[in-house]
Amino acid sequence: MSTIHSTAPHEKSLTLLLVAGRLPLPLMAKVLEVAERYRLGVYFSTAQNLRLLGINDEDFDAIKAELAPLGANFKGPGKFPLPKVCIGKPSCNMGVIDPAELSARILERFGHRTGVKGKFKIAISGCILNCSGALLADIGVVATRNGFDLYSGGKGGPYPKVGQRVLRDVREVEILDAIEKMVDFHDAKTVKKQRMVKLHDHPDFPFSE
Repeated sequence: MSTIHSTAPHEKSLTLLLVAGRLPLPLMAKVLEVAERYRLGVYFSTAQNLRLLGINDEDFDAIKAELAPLGANFKGPGKFPLPKVCIGKPSCNMGVIDPAELSARILERFGHRTGVKGKFKIAISGCILNCSGALLADIGVVATRNGFDLYSGGKGGPYPKVGQRVLRDVREVEILDAIEKMVDFHDAKTVKKQRMVKLHDHPDFPFSE
């Protein structure tokens, strides 16, 4: 089930989830062809996803059916969030790691989860410059020369907050285990949706401040 965002009366938009911000060339070509044929707008979101704008009600299902065979993954409730990443190594000379590789391992371990509560974001930065906004995500992973730092409780919006560092200079396996603890905690302590920062004061929060 995809999330539908109203753009105008009788119009919808369709969000395609792009792993690590990558748009496969065959899917890119099909999106272009569909957008031109149906006269749609194309928007690349700050979450590194692609949104088709201005879809007429009667065309919505047909457009999804055309894109799905090319591997299109549509945004929908309860899906595990795709990590937002920077370009990282080797394309950036500051990069310590390739964030797309860590994103793939996170999704391999957690991507099958369903029923994930809303208002939950993950970001990975390939170096301490934090171009992906990892310090402003519910769970932020920052690669350093000594390993990984893990941040919790960052957020944007009208009252932005920098995340709290809960682990420093740890290995990748420890990052994956820590993400699992935080995802399980967030799921257990959240009825519908909640930013992680609002759970930091809970006595069961898995990391000490």
